[in-house]
Amino acid sequence: MFNKLCIIGVGLIGGSIARACKENKLAKQVIGTGRRQENLQKAVDLGVIDGYENSVTAAVKDADLVVICSPVGSFEKVFTELKATWSETCVYTDVGSTKESVINALAAVFVDIPGNFVAAHPIAGSEQNGVEASMADLFVDKRVIITPTVATEAAAIKTCQMWWQAMGAIVSEMTVQHHDEVFAATSHLPHVLAYSLVELLKNKQDEREIFEYAAGGFKDFTRIASSDPDMWSDICLANGPQLIKVIKELEQVNRKISSLIENNDKQGLLAIFQSAQGARDYFLSLQKSK
Repeated sequence: MFNKLCIIGVGLIGGSIARACKENKLAKQVIGTGRRQENLQKAVDLGVIDGYENSVTAAVKDADLVVICSPVGSFEKVFTELKATWSETCVYTDVGSTKESVINALAAVFVDIPGNFVAAHPIAGSEQNGVEASMADLFVDKRVIITPTVATEAAAIKTCQMWWQAMGAIVSEMTVQHHDEVFAATSHLPHVLAYSLVELLKNKQDEREIFEYAAGGFKDFTRIASSDPDMWSDICLANGPQLIKVIKELEQVNRKISSLIENNDKQGLLAIFQSAQGARDYFLSLQKSK
């Protein structure tokens, strides 16, 4: 499908893209680049990529697909490095968990957004980090959201769709704004909650006993607090306005629950819990129907 694929940031997602492209014969050559040479060498040693370059400029030379997999806070710097060698015959895309920040970074560097850049977000991942956690089947039956702008070329969108589908993904389209609203609530907020709960309990004096006697529910709920803190701090800042909005909405719900408990109002609590249970059952039915 491609002669040369360049991956900027060879971690869990970038490494999984490389593995999937190799397994499905989607690229003749896979080259990586990133911040740390030891990580790139590890990717070569594991057979994830064919080689690497220490600079973005060298890595993207003659590439016909470039995928930006670095933290979203780095995108403006990456776009600045790409600008000097930007090719009209290449498709550029990303895997960032926020989309408005990506488009804003692109506009800050290029002013006019290039038509051959396709903003995308694979809804796949793990609390495990690094290229050693990468998997060739990470995207199989997982949803990928493409968020084109008015400038995005139809041919670039189609190429990106076919590429993700060839890795087993289910591709959907969304506007940039809608994407960030949805994922502030369904992804970014849950990570904030997991981190904040663990931090709260860590700071209690009886820390050892709390963690020693914590049940399976605590383990399940806080699993995502093992995710990469650097990546998630970038995501929270990149989608700040939407995330703050949903945090404030959650605070209102928690204040209501607190008031019901103070007033010994079982019926009020029951109504909220039953409503939430029904909503989650509906969510699970949607997952089964995919």
